[in-house]
Amino acid sequence: MIDDDGYRPNVGIVICNRQGQVMWARRFGQHSWQFPQGGINPGESAEQAMYRELFEEVGLSRKDVRILASTRNWLRYKLPKRLVRWDTKPVCIGQKQKWFLLQLVSGDAEINMQTSSTPEFDGWRWVSYWYPVRQVVSFKRDVYRRVMKEFASVVMSLQENTPKPQNTSAYRRKRG
Repeated sequence: MIDDDGYRPNVGIVICNRQGQVMWARRFGQHSWQFPQGGINPGESAEQAMYRELFEEVGLSRKDVRILASTRNWLRYKLPKRLVRWDTKPVCIGQKQKWFLLQLVSGDAEINMQTSSTPEFDGWRWVSYWYPVRQVVSFKRDVYRRVMKEFASVVMSLQENTPKPQNTSAYRRKRG
């Protein structure tokens, strides 16, 4: 499903943990990393597509996550000319994306990249919040920057509400 401007409707998914880190996934058989994302099927809402892609790509279901936010607007990126499939009709020149911020509420062990015979990813790790903006492929960088900027206050408030470990190994004398 390509819109009149040549953009494919798509959802993007940022999954965070209680420490404010985000899940960063390695594309299958490649050295590139990105957030989970995928197309919206005809008749499917953005939220329905997000849950479907969440399961297909990382093996998580509704019970494993909590929706914290979604982007106010659709965000677009153009594909580099070398990646456009000019022989298909209609021609897709890029993606328009609705992004979701999810908090993982189950354990890391629930993450499973092998839910299909053609997995999108073959590895993942937790990274610092802003790390993906610097590391994603260049043509997605502006969208990632905008997404992370929009979600930052929500993720930072999670960190503020997480109890900090107490330093009990050293006695500190109060200075007076």
